[in-house]
Formats: sequence, structure tokens, C-alpha cells
Amino acid sequence: MDHYKVLGLHKTASKEEIKAAFKKLAFQFHPDKHSQSPKSVKDNATLQFKQVSEAYEVLMDDRKRADYNYRWRSGAGRQSAGGNSGNYYYSQYSYGHGRSGSGYEYKTRSNGGGFASKFEVVIRILTAKSSLLNLGFAAAILGVMIVVDTSGESLWKMQNSGKSFEEAMNTIEKTKSYKEDNTNERP
Repeated sequence: MDHYKVLGLHKTASKEEIKAAFKKLAFQFHPDKHSQSPKSVKDNATLQFKQVSEAYEVLMDDRKRADYNYRWRSGAGRQSAGGNSGNYYYSQYSYGHGRSGSGYEYKTRSNGGGFASKFEVVIRILTAKSSLLNLGFAAAILGVMIVVDTSGESLWKMQNSGKSFEEAMNTIEKTKSYKEDNTNERP
């Protein structure tokens, strides 16, 4: 299904144009408007409404729209879902109750493998908001660790001028062994 064709738009349509086309067609095909119509008209209007809603859902979300455009250009969007013709992807936007609670669920299925598809998956994972947040959090923790380590060394140098940490530890060890030797010699 061509989402642009469903909304009667060109592929370069802006979000405002998509929104206006959706409002017009959603009002025209809304199931409540056809509640008194014959069953065939009502079913057709419901199907049209679902398609219009699906097209709006995909084209208004920048990530889904880019994915849809990419897949459509590569020819995968024009192939039937039932055909298993080798190494292609297709996206399916189905009406139902997905996790997002919006009434739509986005599904992607891969038929085949290869380096490009694995690379695409890695890029999607790395560019997901949660991954970016985790990466930022890890960078912040690493930065704090470096600052603490550097400030610890600075504090040591301020308090113990001329001695390194290793020299201080050697002195402590010598002192411990000296005390042990002296306590063992006394009767």
C-alpha cells in the first residue's frame, strides 16, 4: 500500500499537508459517519479509515517515514508480503493494539541476512533514544571517574610533597616490619 497515494499526496509533502489530508479523509471515512450505511459501504469506509490512519501514523513519525521511504525506494515495499523472493525486507504497519497504546503496531520482518541488514540493525540500536541516553550516562560516569582520579592525585601531591604514593606505601611497609621485629625481640 502506498501511503502517499492513500492520502493523495506527493512524496515531498510536508507534515502540515499530511495532517490536512488526514483530517479531510478521516472525516470522510470515519466509521461513525457511516454507522447507518449498508454493510458493504460501512466495511469499505472502515477499511479506508484504517488505511488513512495507518498512512498518517507512518508519515507523521520521522523515523517511520524515513524507513518507509527507504524500503519503498528499494522495491521491498512494493513486493507482496506473501512472496518469499530472496533477500528483501518489508514493513508492515498493522491496525491493532500495540504496546504504544496508539492503536497501531509497527512490525519489521527480515527475509534474508547479509552484512547490510546486520549493519542496519546495529545502526538502529545505536541511534535509539535509549541507547543514546545510556551512552551519555556511561560517558558522564567515565568523566567523573577521571576527575576523581585526577583530583585524588592532586590532593596527594598537596599533602605529601616530594613523595609518591608508592614511596609512602614502601615506608609504611618498612615501619610495619620494623615494629614487628621490635615486638618479637622483647621478652
